[in-house]
Amino acid sequence: MTASMVSVCTSASQAATRGTGPTRATGPRTYPSFASYVRARQPVLLRTARSLTANPSDAEDLLQTALTKTYVAWDRIEDHRALDGYVRRALLNTRTSQWRKRKVDEFACDELPEPDVTPAGDPAEQQVLRDAMWRAIMKLPARQRAMVVLRYYEDLSEVQTAEVLGVSVGTVKSAVSRALGKLREDPELTPVR
Repeated sequence: MTASMVSVCTSASQAATRGTGPTRATGPRTYPSFASYVRARQPVLLRTARSLTANPSDAEDLLQTALTKTYVAWDRIEDHRALDGYVRRALLNTRTSQWRKRKVDEFACDELPEPDVTPAGDPAEQQVLRDAMWRAIMKLPARQRAMVVLRYYEDLSEVQTAEVLGVSVGTVKSAVSRALGKLREDPELTPVR
C-alpha cells in the first residue's frame, strides 16, 4: 500500500472515530479519498455491474446507486482496504432489491387471452387437396407450370423467377396470371372453393 493511500485511509478512519461526520448544520462533507477511490476503481466496478444486468445504462445506474450507498457509509467503513467487497455487496443487494420490486405485467383473468386455435382439419382431406392441386398444376403447359412452382412453392419473387427462367418480368406476370386463371377453372378444384 502506498503512503498516500495509507494517509487517506487513516484520515477517514480517524474522522469516523472522532464522530466528525456530515451534519445538517455544516452540510455534506466531501471525501477526497472517496473521489480517488471512485476514479481508480470505477472501470472494474462497472464491469461487475454489467455482469449483473443486461443493459449498459442500467449497469451505470446500478453502480451509481451502490457508490451513493458507499459514500453515505464512508465514515462507518472500518477497513478501507476491503472497499471493493463493500461496493460489490452494495451492487448485489441493490440489484436484488430492484429485481424483487420489478413490475409484473401478467395478470390473472377468467378468460385466456390467446385466440381460439382453428382445428387443422382432417389430414386425409388435406392430402386429397394437395393431390388435386398437383394434378391441376401438371395439366398446365410446362412454362406456366415452372413459373407457378417457382412463384408459389419455391416462394421466389417475380424478378427472381424471371432470372431463373431467363425471361422478362412481364412474361412471368402474364404467364402466372393465365396459369392461375386455368387453375380457378379446373373442375377437380371446384369443390375446394
